[in-house]
Amino acid sequence: MQRLYTSMKDRISSMGQHALLLLLSFVAVFPLYWMAATSFKPEAEVFSASLLPAQWTFNNYVQAWNAIPMARMLSNSMLVAVSQTLLQLLTSILAAYAMVRWQFRGSRLIYGMIALTWLVPFQVIMIPNYVVISGLGWRDSLMGLIVPNIVSAFAILQLYHAFKSYPKALIEAAHLDGATDWGVLWRTMIPNLRSSIASIGILLFITVWNDYFWPLLVTTKLENSTVQKGLQMFISSDANMWGPLMAATTIASFPVLAIYLVLQRQIIDSFVKGGLK
Repeated sequence: MQRLYTSMKDRISSMGQHALLLLLSFVAVFPLYWMAATSFKPEAEVFSASLLPAQWTFNNYVQAWNAIPMARMLSNSMLVAVSQTLLQLLTSILAAYAMVRWQFRGSRLIYGMIALTWLVPFQVIMIPNYVVISGLGWRDSLMGLIVPNIVSAFAILQLYHAFKSYPKALIEAAHLDGATDWGVLWRTMIPNLRSSIASIGILLFITVWNDYFWPLLVTTKLENSTVQKGLQMFISSDANMWGPLMAATTIASFPVLAIYLVLQRQIIDSFVKGGLK
């Protein structure tokens, strides 16, 4: 009897947990669904409470595609996001490995300074960065968008803790087999920590993809800017083009969704390993 009572209690608890997860998933997904559904609604139905359009239309996508250079801005956003993410991962991997592998005088100070730079708001450094890229002639160019942001303090700190948790016995064994520090990093540590690197990479990619303020400051022509600046073109003080805005936002969301679908296994593995620790 006691065993049956315990089994029923566990089932009820499991059902409650699953119901809560379903509710939270609905809360998270519903805004995305509303955005996609609104993108297919005609202008007269944009503010209706219907979950599905009464009349499906693709006019919003046509207007959004013709109102701004969507293809060019999407390619700019992809180039900037991929380049900046890869460069941030490269610099972060090298910096984190150096701080973990070698104990030198001032290493803790450097770690503390990197942690402090993470707390500095972007508005504090945007004017010096803007002056530098203006002096180099990189205004209104992709170089001006990418180069000032090739180092991420957040990625360095996260990878530092990931590398620090890696077993030192495996590193020493690799050295005994004749591997160099460069070989240990790229042939031993990176393959075993790819889930952590993938999860950090997608966070960096999303951050760069959603960046609006720096492209707004650096670029003047839409052809040289990213898609986030283009989305602002549908919002004005006179009237907001909600239908085309939802269509353009839906198009802009596809690359991030695709990246997540490709790397979801590594991301889930990273969260599971982090929870087990």
